[in-house]
Amino acid sequence: MMDLDTGQITLIAITLFAAAVNGALGYGFSSLTVPVALIFYSNRILNPALVLVEVALNSYVLLVNRSSIRKIWKRVLPIVFGLIPGVIAGSYFLSMANPGWLKLITYLIVLPLILLQAAGVRRPIRSEHLIGVPFGAGVGVLYSTTTISGPPLALLFNNQGFVKGEFRAALGLIRMVESTVTATAYYFLGVYTAESTGLLSSIVPSVAIGIPIGAYIIRRMNAETFRRICMSFDAWVVGFGLSKVFIELGLIASPRAYGVWLAVIMIDLFLLYGFFTRGPEISAAALAVDAPDGGSRLMHQKTPTITQDDLPA
Repeated sequence: MMDLDTGQITLIAITLFAAAVNGALGYGFSSLTVPVALIFYSNRILNPALVLVEVALNSYVLLVNRSSIRKIWKRVLPIVFGLIPGVIAGSYFLSMANPGWLKLITYLIVLPLILLQAAGVRRPIRSEHLIGVPFGAGVGVLYSTTTISGPPLALLFNNQGFVKGEFRAALGLIRMVESTVTATAYYFLGVYTAESTGLLSSIVPSVAIGIPIGAYIIRRMNAETFRRICMSFDAWVVGFGLSKVFIELGLIASPRAYGVWLAVIMIDLFLLYGFFTRGPEISAAALAVDAPDGGSRLMHQKTPTITQDDLPA
């Protein structure tokens, strides 16, 4: 029997949890996996394995929602055009960057995006075609260096009028392109190593087990509450990881560095209190969101507009 170290055990556990969340909500795999896994692995080792898994996951989402592709492809095409140069630039940066500083950049980018979503910030963007290419380039850089793209996509699609099938098709198309192009760029830049691809043996079984578990769980609890609890977990883990990186890079001495983690926890508890105190309002505004198996989780739907709370973490 293969002996597992702490990093491998943690990776199995977090990918199982993240896959269950993805199976329940249809998103959240990378944004939950990366902050925890970065404590044990560098981006350069972790990213190639996650990207290969996400090629399959994103292709599946797109396949399930293929009937809506013809309705949205023109709207997302500028973003897709921007993704390609962004992915190439980000992949090159990943192959050259210092692992410690790249971890720090990842946490510093992801944390405010998580907290913005937790706060329920609404930022309608109307000029889709004008911002599409530069936005796509930025998402491409972020994804290829971190494998996370949900938070900025959430902010973009807020109040853009996508109905559920169209939204998931647009998200699936963008993510399928970014993961496929990133996987290809990693190959040509020589990012794949035996160590990175070796992580697949820990990740793939967790994904295969976790997704159906999540689909089962979500039928028995409130989807919005589950989503918000997962977001809090994400914020707390990012805060802890940020504190650890500050110590590793010698930027803040221990134990003062853990004040960053405490600050994140306090901010999230404040936002979490606001979420539960205005729970009825959120429930009334929620939509029916497609489940990963092509079905749907019925939530009260007042308008066909996708709000930020329905978008990926």
